[in-house]
Amino acid sequence: MRFMVIVKANQDSEAGVMPTEKMLTEMGKFNEELVKAGVMLAGEGLQPSSKGARVNFSGGKATVIDGPFAETKELVAGYWMWQVKSKEEAIEWLKRAPFEDTEVEIRQVFEAEDFGDEFTPELREQEERLRAQVAAKS
Repeated sequence: MRFMVIVKANQDSEAGVMPTEKMLTEMGKFNEELVKAGVMLAGEGLQPSSKGARVNFSGGKATVIDGPFAETKELVAGYWMWQVKSKEEAIEWLKRAPFEDTEVEIRQVFEAEDFGDEFTPELREQEERLRAQVAAKS
């Protein structure tokens, strides 16, 4: 099972305050544990929303809204992609993360079999081909 682990933004991350050397060191150690255990597939921190944009699709049109965005608690500051056996395993890993005063959300990623018959053999083949192309560029 794959899970996206979403680190919520806070006032510091939205203000562009960089983590301390201590936090970077602790996070590096935690990430090393994840990689050695075969759990971590990807992970990145995100720039503040002031450097981002949102695109709203409505009535056949796309409207661009530049950041920053209000409601800091609803924004994402970073993420991981993890491969684990269960949500409970993801939670146990997350409990070991070196966070303080942070909210982190865990969401399971859809797999091909979750889409049932609607995900036809042709669509599955297309998905596999695209994933292979992306992997080749990594």
